[in-house]
Amino acid sequence: MVDRSLDQYYQYNMSMANDREVLRGIWEGKLPVCFQLGESEISGVPAPEPYYLMVPRLSYFPLVTDRVRKHFVKYIDLAKQDLELWLEFNGVPLKWHYPIGVLFDLFLPDISLPWVITARFDKFPDNEILHCPSREAVESHFMSSVKEADALKHRGQVISVMQKKDHNQLWLGLQNDKFDQFWAINKKLMEMASGESEFKHIPIRFYCGNNAFIQKLIRPINDDGKRKTLRAVIEDIFPTEYSNYFSTTSPEYL
Repeated sequence: MVDRSLDQYYQYNMSMANDREVLRGIWEGKLPVCFQLGESEISGVPAPEPYYLMVPRLSYFPLVTDRVRKHFVKYIDLAKQDLELWLEFNGVPLKWHYPIGVLFDLFLPDISLPWVITARFDKFPDNEILHCPSREAVESHFMSSVKEADALKHRGQVISVMQKKDHNQLWLGLQNDKFDQFWAINKKLMEMASGESEFKHIPIRFYCGNNAFIQKLIRPINDDGKRKTLRAVIEDIFPTEYSNYFSTTSPEYL
């Protein structure tokens, strides 16, 4: 009995350690980006050099573009230097409230590395993207997403008992790209709450091109009591696309 308990304890901790390494690997994913100032924005000569950054896939562009703005702002008309910076790829304005990695994946396979993005100040496309007046707007968006996810998983029971300092630590961990700082709090949101055997629903979004994302209530357990697979979720949400895909592709690739 003692040996079995120790073995279970060892296996649990090994699993947690392996999971942590996977999470760290995902967290450390970065993309090389080449920011260029739009030609119509340039005032005078010489034209500015491109600005290169390695940006975290899990972050948001407004959290990493302060230096981009500082680099380019002196090359634009003085009257426009206080305007909001926005980004564009292949003529498409980039939605700042999408994680950087999601934006990158949406444009595949039309991207080569480094990812060349155009920085603009003039003619903000109000009808295509949201304004982002400050980092506080990003924080508000991020925390709203966290609260929504917790409501789906735990009926909001976890986030509601966290203190303000926990919220701050979660946000600062993301903002400053600090894995340990972020996950010290986020792990509470990823565990079962007291009295739970499963999450109520799985928070999941499907991003489809430049269209609005698709979100649907997904229970983790099927009616037969078996755990639901990602493949089953995709088949449920995209029945036509799923059928067409697997009419020409082997199922083992999903």
